[in-house]
Amino acid sequence: MFARTLLCTLLATAALASPIHQHHQHAKRNPVVTVVVTEYFDANGQVTSSQNPVPSGDASDSVSYSVASAPASGTSEEPYYPSSQSTSGSSSTASAGSVEAYAEKSKGITYSPYTDSGSCKSESEVASDIAKLSAYEIIRVYAPDCSCITNIMANMGSNQKIFAGLFNIGSLTDDIATLAEQVQASSQGWDGIYAVAIGNEWVQNGESASNVVNAVSSGRSTLSSKGWTGKVVTVDTVGAYQDNDSLCEASDFIAVNAHPYWNGNVKPEDSGSFLQSQLSLLQSVCGSEKSILICETGWPTQGDTFGQDGVPSTANQLTAIKSITDSLADQVIMFTTYNDYWKDPGSYGVEQYWGIYPN
Repeated sequence: MFARTLLCTLLATAALASPIHQHHQHAKRNPVVTVVVTEYFDANGQVTSSQNPVPSGDASDSVSYSVASAPASGTSEEPYYPSSQSTSGSSSTASAGSVEAYAEKSKGITYSPYTDSGSCKSESEVASDIAKLSAYEIIRVYAPDCSCITNIMANMGSNQKIFAGLFNIGSLTDDIATLAEQVQASSQGWDGIYAVAIGNEWVQNGESASNVVNAVSSGRSTLSSKGWTGKVVTVDTVGAYQDNDSLCEASDFIAVNAHPYWNGNVKPEDSGSFLQSQLSLLQSVCGSEKSILICETGWPTQGDTFGQDGVPSTANQLTAIKSITDSLADQVIMFTTYNDYWKDPGSYGVEQYWGIYPN
């Protein structure tokens, strides 16, 4: 067994009314606290346990780690095994060979309804954005803030559904009520929802697996009382699943985030094969009874190199996304629609630069 020590940055999330999703730093530009996280590996390079200290404070605050050192050679930060799904079959105006064209082969894409300054986009702005995303069967959002469920459902195609998120563990009941209100006011109702995610990387961010399992259970019950009887999951990393196989049982399918860049030892052209090589690892943890979907994947275009091979650039983003969709096609949700300039740049300066479409 060997250990890897990581420096991590913890960020408290903003209130639900403010933009809240941040790739690997799921918060706005709040004060940071640096801690040390130690992950232990066996002789085969598999994570056996982690020590993830969490700062004191309101239990309703969510925090997230921003990895500040490259993984040990031969180990993976986030291995996955997604399910096979049908494509949407939508037409696209993306130029052949462009990053947009390759991304549009995937099952879905993540979307945040915020302007560059962090305010909520207007209904017309969301409508314009959704028009660009007609090729995707799934549009994943992280919370029902900014009336985004209302605005997306009013403008998405008949072939599309929303993968709705509930972000804060301390306000699930209120957030489910907000989600249900927007859904039930739409013409599609719950038929327009693909699944509901209760939490994004909560265990990775220091929440106990038992609390997450309980939140999923109670959230599922509350959602059922509002009329939702479809799939309910929590989204986390493979490291979280490895240490806490109870997460496998909590979700109706296994939902994970997978980023070859954050491995540090994966070349962009090997992104697809890397993800495939990690899929069986997750399946070995959770079994093969439940389908598995990669809910975030992509490559940054600007920022610092992570490890040996995590080099941000537009060329590398194109290469990585082509590799991923050539290998996994409709088994992944791409991260993300636009560069998120409202985010903190993060310790590697990449957090704002995962956008696939020009802002």
